[in-house]
Amino acid sequence: MKKPTWVIDKERARRAAAAQTIWLFGLHAVRDALENPARDRLRLVVTRNAADKLADAIAVGGLEPEIADPRKFPVPLDPGSVHQGAALEVRPLDWGSLEELCAPGSASPRVVLLDRVTDPHNVGAILRSAEVFGARAVIGTLRHSAPETGALAKTASGALERQPYLRVRNLADSMTQLREMGYLLIGLDGEAETDLAQAAEEARNIPLGLVMGAEGPGLRERTRNTCDKLVKIDASGAFGSLNVSNAAAVALYATQARTTGE
Repeated sequence: MKKPTWVIDKERARRAAAAQTIWLFGLHAVRDALENPARDRLRLVVTRNAADKLADAIAVGGLEPEIADPRKFPVPLDPGSVHQGAALEVRPLDWGSLEELCAPGSASPRVVLLDRVTDPHNVGAILRSAEVFGARAVIGTLRHSAPETGALAKTASGALERQPYLRVRNLADSMTQLREMGYLLIGLDGEAETDLAQAAEEARNIPLGLVMGAEGPGLRERTRNTCDKLVKIDASGAFGSLNVSNAAAVALYATQARTTGE
C-alpha cells in the first residue's frame, strides 16, 4: 500500500531535521559542549553516574538531563562508541567566514588546510594540536572530508568547541583567497626537496597556511600546484612516514611564530 503524501513529507522532514543535528558522546566532549555558549544544545542523555560527574557543566548548560539506564542507553550511536554514559544532541557550530576568521591583522597566524582527510580520528587529533599551538583555524572541504561528528569530537577531547573547523566548497580557491590575504602556503609532501625546518625559519613571522593531504593519496594535483612551496619532514630512520595528525603536530610546532623580543 502506497504511503500518503503527508506521511512521506513528514518522514522527509524528520530525516532532514536529523541530518542537521549530531550526537556528541563521552565525558570530555559533552562537558565542553555544555559549557560552550555558542553551542545550540537540544537533548542531554546521561546515566546517573555520568550526571554526577557532569553536575557543574549540566548546571552551566541549562539543559534538563534525561537519566538513562546504562544497559539500555537510548541514543542512536554506533555500537562501538565509548559514550561513558553521556550523550548530547547538538547543532553544528557556525564559525563564520574564512575572511573574518583568518584575517591576519597585525599577527602571523597559522592555518591548517586538509585535502580530503576523511578519518574523524585524524581530524580530531589535528584539532587538538591546532588548539595547543594556537592555529587560527583548521580548514577542510564540504565533501570528502571528515564532518563534525561524535567520533571526531571525542578524539578532539573538547577542542572542537574552541578550535575553529571550517569546511569550504573548494580548497584550492580558499588557498588562493588566503594568499591574497598575505598567507604563504606550504604543502607537506614526502617527496619534496626542501626540509620543513628550513621553510619554517624563512616563514617564521608571516601568516602561514600548512597544507596536508590524506595518507596514501597525499595532496591532489591542483592543491599541490596552488601551494607556494612543498616541504618534507626530514626523518632520520628508515621508516620515514608519519600519519597526517602527527605530521600536523610536528609542522605546527616547527612553524610557531616568534614573539617580539626573541
